[in-house]
Amino acid sequence: MEKRKYNEEANNSLVSFSALRKDVANVLDFMARLKNEEDQKAVDVDLIESLKLKLTFICMYVQLSYSNLEQFEYIMTRKRQEVENLLQPILDDDGKDVGCKYVLTSLTGNMDDCISFYHHSKSDATMMDEQLDFLLLNLYHLSKHRAEKMFPGVTQYEVLQNVCGNIRDFHGLIVNGCIKHEMVENVLSLFQLMAERVGHFLWDDQNDENAQLSKLDENDRDSRLFKLAHLLLKIVPTELEVMHICYTNLKASTSAEVGHFIKKLLETSPDILKEYLIHLQEHMITVITPSTSGAQNIHVMMEFLLIILSDMPKDFIHHDKLFDLLARVGALTMEVSTLVRDLEEKLRNKEGNDQTNRATLDLLENIELLKKDLKHVYLKAPDSSQCCFPMSDGPLFMHLLHIHLNDLLDSNAYSIALIREEIQLVKQDLEFIRSFLVNVEQEIMYKDLWARGLDVAYELKDVIDSIVARDNGLLHLIFSLPITINKIKLIKEEVSDLHDKIPKNRGLVVENSSKNPVESKSLTTDKIIVGFEEEKNLILRKLTSGPADLDVISITGMPGSGKTTLAYKVYNDKSVSSHFDLHAWCTVDQEYDEKNLLNKILNQVNGSDSKSSENITVADKLRKQLYGKRYLIVLDDVWDTTTWDELTRPFPNGTKGSRIILTTREKKVALHGKVYTAPLDLRLLRSEESWELLEKRAFGNESCPDELLDVGKEIAENCKGLPLVADLIAGVIAGREKKRAVWLEVQNNLSSFILNSEVEVMKVIELSYDHLPHHLKPCFLYLANCRKDTAMITSVLKALWSAEGLVEQTEMKSVEEVKDVYLDSLISSSLVILFNEIGDWPTCQIHDLVHDFCLIKAREEKLVERISSSTPSSSSDLMPRIVTIDYNSKLLGLSNFVLFDSNKKRHSGKHLYSLTINGDKLADSVSETFHLSHLRLLRYLDLNRRFIMVKDSLLNEICMLNHLRYLRIGTEVKSLPLSFSNLWNLEILMVDNEESTLILLPRIWDLVKLRVLVMETCSFFDMDADESILITEDTKLENLILLYKPVLSYSKDTDHIFERFPNLQYLTFELKESWDYSTEQYWFPKLDFLTELEELTVLFESSNTNDSGSSAAINRPWDFHFPSSLKKLSLVDFPLTSNSLSTIASLPNLEKLLLYRTIIHGEEWNMGEEDTFENLKCLKLRQVTLSNWEVGEESFPKLKKLELERCHKLVEIPPSFGDIWSLKIIKLVESPQLEDSAMKIKEYAEDMRGGDELQVIVI
Repeated sequence: MEKRKYNEEANNSLVSFSALRKDVANVLDFMARLKNEEDQKAVDVDLIESLKLKLTFICMYVQLSYSNLEQFEYIMTRKRQEVENLLQPILDDDGKDVGCKYVLTSLTGNMDDCISFYHHSKSDATMMDEQLDFLLLNLYHLSKHRAEKMFPGVTQYEVLQNVCGNIRDFHGLIVNGCIKHEMVENVLSLFQLMAERVGHFLWDDQNDENAQLSKLDENDRDSRLFKLAHLLLKIVPTELEVMHICYTNLKASTSAEVGHFIKKLLETSPDILKEYLIHLQEHMITVITPSTSGAQNIHVMMEFLLIILSDMPKDFIHHDKLFDLLARVGALTMEVSTLVRDLEEKLRNKEGNDQTNRATLDLLENIELLKKDLKHVYLKAPDSSQCCFPMSDGPLFMHLLHIHLNDLLDSNAYSIALIREEIQLVKQDLEFIRSFLVNVEQEIMYKDLWARGLDVAYELKDVIDSIVARDNGLLHLIFSLPITINKIKLIKEEVSDLHDKIPKNRGLVVENSSKNPVESKSLTTDKIIVGFEEEKNLILRKLTSGPADLDVISITGMPGSGKTTLAYKVYNDKSVSSHFDLHAWCTVDQEYDEKNLLNKILNQVNGSDSKSSENITVADKLRKQLYGKRYLIVLDDVWDTTTWDELTRPFPNGTKGSRIILTTREKKVALHGKVYTAPLDLRLLRSEESWELLEKRAFGNESCPDELLDVGKEIAENCKGLPLVADLIAGVIAGREKKRAVWLEVQNNLSSFILNSEVEVMKVIELSYDHLPHHLKPCFLYLANCRKDTAMITSVLKALWSAEGLVEQTEMKSVEEVKDVYLDSLISSSLVILFNEIGDWPTCQIHDLVHDFCLIKAREEKLVERISSSTPSSSSDLMPRIVTIDYNSKLLGLSNFVLFDSNKKRHSGKHLYSLTINGDKLADSVSETFHLSHLRLLRYLDLNRRFIMVKDSLLNEICMLNHLRYLRIGTEVKSLPLSFSNLWNLEILMVDNEESTLILLPRIWDLVKLRVLVMETCSFFDMDADESILITEDTKLENLILLYKPVLSYSKDTDHIFERFPNLQYLTFELKESWDYSTEQYWFPKLDFLTELEELTVLFESSNTNDSGSSAAINRPWDFHFPSSLKKLSLVDFPLTSNSLSTIASLPNLEKLLLYRTIIHGEEWNMGEEDTFENLKCLKLRQVTLSNWEVGEESFPKLKKLELERCHKLVEIPPSFGDIWSLKIIKLVESPQLEDSAMKIKEYAEDMRGGDELQVIVI
């Protein structure tokens, strides 16, 4: 009985559905006739399309009603009513056709019947061919509407449309008899299953059919794309089965229909397979850890297949072999897909995967086999080409290339695994070429060889980067890379032959000589000299008094700072002229001849020209001439210590009070030459001094007219204190009319006067730049990426150098030590200015003019570029290594963001290494095209949170960039995604997540190279989770040196968490909910095992439920366990007792203590003899509840700076601070009641010490 009822229902449903199909065909035919009849009222095309879409929807889901679709009857009834509402007005207007009413009545009746029959039917039996064909056709139309109308340009929807179209067309060949049924029996069930899956996705995705992805809520948009990616993982294997059938059974078919289908398959399948593999990669990363046996081999194969698919189909692939190649790629894709599923299942079931691992080894063999066939069978060999080195500084490029190749090898990226052996081989050859040719590049006989070496080295970089970026990677992998390696090998052989021919006793000296050397300085007596009066008087005192032994007065400073001018000023002072018996001035410069220079000095002290005889050298003659005399010799512009040693060897060290004045840009030279007097680091001109120079040049002894005064002073201010610039601009205005309009023109065009390539000031800076060793140049030029007039914290700058790949590790020094040496060398060169105020972070800065030079040079070398609305567009195809975009939503349009359009087939942006974006919020309409997955070489990414808040889909793209060393983003995700395990090269991670607490574990353990981790708010554990995360004993991040700022609460999980970071040097964390009921006191994590920790900041948030602000809780001492290595301690909102402060005082290396909003028990801090801060140099108290403070004589023996801010309860500063001889600064901020006691301490200190070394600063 049940079976008969079932059969009857099934039969009725088929009849109703057949009638519905007929009605739909009639309606569409009627609409087509209505549209084409000239005398009929025009019908809205959009209305017809909307009607078609709704009828397609109803027909499709009537067939899929058995598959548990949510709210089926409600939604289908609503769609049926929408159809009736659309049809009724059209049919009412058409009075000629007497059958119109019947059409509508029949259609609505059959829709009602089908909805009712199918909704109550639970049959999921295999459909008949005709039924399935109709279902697949409707499926294709709905997916096409999604791809073309609702979400145009969204790759995943385009792929969905193509898959549905291909499966429908293939099934149509079966229905039409072009393909025999027995060929496809195994896949027919897959077609229906695929239709069900796609149908379910489109049902859930069926919001307003006119919606656009960009107008959806961001979370909804990400959710849709996430679901669609998973759908593609399930349905594309069906397409792979179709490809396999076509290749094995239909390749030789003569059917025109089959031929047309295969042609379409060749057009669409590469993009389908490419998108499938990308999503399979992302999926695999989330479910299979990189360390899983066999996982790397699978990833390498996927990378290889993606390189092929990114270039298919192209004209360099033999057209008649394209189907063969696609079939092999499809078969390998299917094999990879199967292995991923097997590996995932075995890991889930905790089974051994030895068999799967062995199968992955076969993948590597298949790569080599396919590479051979690609070269000899499938691809056309490209025409020979030759790259030309496009930059100007060859040694700089070779240095950066060397670092780049090392970084690639160290990255363990899957793309590098394909070419690791080649990179290792060619790196050694290039290093041999570089070590020889860099030393002889200035020699004419080797210039051609050097030029060819640069060309082929640049070609190698382009080839390797193109393979990694999948930018024409297939041709480069198969042809260009072997060709380029062979070119390098030939050049190495040439170099090797030359190397053997050079005599062994010949010394090769590395020279960084300027291409356009600056002419020798002329010291004219009529030159106007202003400023530096204090410095001049200081030097005069050092010259005319002091030790009787020979002394050296060194003047250092940046290029153009007036070193020579100041030396000239004192050299010609009358008191100096009369004090010394002999005088000589010698300008050295970079290129010098020792004998000639000594001869010049000898001639000056002799007062006549003299020639050395064969029996006596110039040096001996000069020594005899100087012996027993009081002499003054100026050595101007000395560049290195060797030159200093050679030139000063003949100068006798008598007891007559002789002096040498040394001017140099290199601080290390000044320190090397020091005897008694410390080098004078020359300051910049003050604004009034710059104006004095301008005024004297323009008006002589007269005063500037009032109407020009404000403009003139503004011009002087913009010279930024550099005497050379002030002198240059003074010369400009001196030769012009003394009119306000003329001076305003100078003011408005100041930079053009300064930055003219022929101007002396740029040549002076370039001289210093050329003198830098090659490894320092990129670090120096990187400063062009910093903003003008902005000091940068030195530790941050050094971290950025490393992240950008500008620092080369050596065998003898760690990366940190190398960075310290680099910065010290740049500071020594006087190109970089160091600011090291007591108690503050050390910072450094470059002069505006040096910044301009850096930017010009960095652009020339394709190293750095800042893009803004004012940046001129470049016609060059070369993308700089480092790009910063200052985004202005009003001035930078959508076209400017082609860099982020992953659909663009080839653009130089794919070769970008570093990207920073600041500025306005990115509009939703633009964010659709904002993709990063194709920027596969990125090692540095900084997306300002104002510009974009990174959501799940973009974050997953970022997680595929496994060359990243530095990542800074704004996001509100709750935890690090599983795909974060792919970023194993990450060294610096900074997340702006003020609105949410980000959970670190367990993903953080995968970032094995992580050195810096900064998050606004983060937690190791999810306190709301039911189960705690188990951490194995050996799980550690050995490289982490900076952690900011996790939130800690008292629990067994957090008690030993910092043991996992044994090498921390800088730590900031927030302590909350820390009351320990077992001990009746606050809990504080033990840190004494962190033996490398130097700086610690802790923010305390008291729990009202525990202490309720009671004095009992405040009175309890903290159980502090600080490491003895600690140099800086900052405590915020802590209640402290005298015992707690005594614990802090016992830290032997503590140099800086900061207490913010601290409640001191009893408001008293009485420091006894045992409370001695042995090495404290800076003490800062801010809003500390302290009214009585007693300080002993030895409490702060080395204190240099005391800062008190808003300590309103403190009446006076303890007078004993006046007895601290090391104290240099007392700074008071919003503490007026302390000013009198501070001034008394200053007066007392001056009386005791003499002088005014103690400074009182009141703000």
